Amino acid sequence: MNIPLPPPLAISFPDAWHDSVLPHLSDNEAIVAWLEINLDARLNFSQELLLISDRRLLCFSGGQAQVFPFHAGLTMDCHDHGGIGRIELFEGEVRLACWFYTLAHNVQAMRFIKQFEQQLSCHLTGIAVTEAAPELCPDCLTPMELSVCPQCNSTINAPPRIWTLLRLWRFAKSYQWQLISGFLLMLASTAATLVPPYLTMPLMDKVLIPYQNGQPIDFVVVSWLLSGLLGSALLAWSLGWAKTYILALVSERIGADLRTITYEHLLRLSLEYFGGKRTGDLMSRIGSESDRICVFLSLHLLDFATDVLMILMTAAILFSINPYLALVTLVPLPFIAWMIHNVRDRLRTGFEKIDRVWSEVSNVLADTIPGIRVVKAFAQEGREAERFRVANHHNLQVNDRINKIWSLFTPSVSFLTEIGLLVVWAFGIWQVSNNQITVGVLTAFLAYISRFYARLDSMSRIVSVTQKAAAGAKRIFDILDHVSSVPEPVNPVHLNKIEGRIELKDAGFRYGNRAVIKGLNLTIKPGEMIGLVGHSGSGKSTLVNLMCRFYDVSEGAISIDGVNIRSLPVSEYRRHIGLVLQDPFLFFGSIAENIAYGKPDASRADIVAAAHAAHAHEFILRLPHGYDSLVGERGHGLSGGERQRISIARALLIDPRILILDEATASVDTETEKEIQKALDNLVHGRTTIAIAHRLSTLHKADRLVVLDKGEIVEIGSHDELMASEGAYYRLYQAQARNVDSELDDLTSRVAVDRKVSA
Repeated sequence: MNIPLPPPLAISFPDAWHDSVLPHLSDNEAIVAWLEINLDARLNFSQELLLISDRRLLCFSGGQAQVFPFHAGLTMDCHDHGGIGRIELFEGEVRLACWFYTLAHNVQAMRFIKQFEQQLSCHLTGIAVTEAAPELCPDCLTPMELSVCPQCNSTINAPPRIWTLLRLWRFAKSYQWQLISGFLLMLASTAATLVPPYLTMPLMDKVLIPYQNGQPIDFVVVSWLLSGLLGSALLAWSLGWAKTYILALVSERIGADLRTITYEHLLRLSLEYFGGKRTGDLMSRIGSESDRICVFLSLHLLDFATDVLMILMTAAILFSINPYLALVTLVPLPFIAWMIHNVRDRLRTGFEKIDRVWSEVSNVLADTIPGIRVVKAFAQEGREAERFRVANHHNLQVNDRINKIWSLFTPSVSFLTEIGLLVVWAFGIWQVSNNQITVGVLTAFLAYISRFYARLDSMSRIVSVTQKAAAGAKRIFDILDHVSSVPEPVNPVHLNKIEGRIELKDAGFRYGNRAVIKGLNLTIKPGEMIGLVGHSGSGKSTLVNLMCRFYDVSEGAISIDGVNIRSLPVSEYRRHIGLVLQDPFLFFGSIAENIAYGKPDASRADIVAAAHAAHAHEFILRLPHGYDSLVGERGHGLSGGERQRISIARALLIDPRILILDEATASVDTETEKEIQKALDNLVHGRTTIAIAHRLSTLHKADRLVVLDKGEIVEIGSHDELMASEGAYYRLYQAQARNVDSELDDLTSRVAVDRKVSA
């Protein structure tokens, strides 16, 4: 007996498609999933709609409808490359249809395929789908729970905890003896400050009150009591100075260690981490957050510890003097504790939000100031000012919300302590009137209770700074807890000498959810020059990044001289690689310092020799101070060709066995390119070289050319061999030649017109 399946839960789809879809639906046919895609078969932007019903797959495009009924052998898959995704529908080995989309729709496409598989299985087996396809996180493609990604949310959005501050002990452990000394001094200093109120009892009861009753003053007793007050004040001052100085020194060193260790860890992280972070945010974490923690440790934590000791010691003294009066002083404590408990969580999340919003302000500055030339070139000063104004206003709004909470909390604590003091006055006067205590006892009690409530009020105020410090510590530990995706090997292999043989075996790599390199196999001989060519997005720069181990392959392996590069210490391996980029980066400093960046101990003779080989010596000598001339930030003040030749000299100086040239001459004029090419000829001699070049004519000296397309090798051979085969390289070369001829024709036409005008 066949039991009919319950009808699936129908869902709505975009209203714009109703007129196209509804006429094609059968009676009682329910739509269970839909996907809008935005590219046609020619990769032009268009709108298409894919629908999954309880019985078939439908596609609507340009007023036309395609229908694919569910049946055995039907499968669906998706692929992506170079920013383009592709959904394919198969029946066995035969492809029935293919649809394209930009990667903004990739997560929805993966979810759509999951729903297709579930509905097809339901149709074929007669077993209803018991649960919907999980929603996927757009960042890590992890199934989300209640619209929250458990992986991202646990690491990024977890609220800061006070216990995070305890993790700072790893930085304080090396200063434990100084901390113990500071604590003992704090204990002694606090005890010394509690002596004066205790001496007021005999001063009142044995000197002043008897004097009012007609007895003479005993100046010996008075001198002893006043000496005790002076001595306790001097002792408290000296001990307080010593403990403040020692603990301040320790906290500054803890803050310095925190900054240093965080920065060193940051430098060890892979490029993948920096790709998802803003410069201003990282600068804010290492700078302002560590300063905030340092201030908390040196000032607020010290005050908090003093307050705790003062309260405990004061409470002990109060109970020793009069237990009943001491109990009355504790009346405000439950109310203050209740307020702190309610406000704490709101302050904790609020202060972390303030940190994130402030990093937005820093990000605007970090974007605009280095790029000020572009800002001015496109007259976007007003736009950048508006960006800063918006970020600053957002920061102001978040601070205002926190200040509303904090402005109510602090006066409320002060009010409760005043009420407590009033209750003590009333109860104390009642006890004096009943001869249960003396006036001197009440006076000393009030002196102690004033200090008790002052410390209690001070402790309540530390809630704010503690939550700020906890938020800052969490943001720093977010960096320290991040594990590099390019880890150091557990059992490293050391190669004293590298020949330069590079092998890639089934190498694959993905940027997030986008496949860039797929199943790549290549062997490069020692001393061989390889040229990487292909369209933009074909994977050339990614392949170079993998060889430098800026990223690790997702599949397969890369080896150097037969050893997997993952087995080599990262810094040791990279010392054998010279890298010349399309846009060379120069640091603020002298020309000589920039050339010697990879080998700081190089002699001046070695630096000059490298500059000679890079054809940079002549223009360096024309600078005001020669090799000691200062280079502005990012090489400001030098032309693109001059920066490139300094970059080549920097690579020459370390004498690498493997050389990477990433579009080294792409952004310079023809005359400068000739100078750079001469320098490159000196650089590549005797080294394994991998060169990427936009101008194919610059690779004429390469031993082999490797043609990449969509992350795969499609051709390998010399220039003549690839031209003879008339394949992908031939088409690239011809297309580039036509562009050059077109540019020459345009130039000739403009010259001819100029001559006619001049005539």
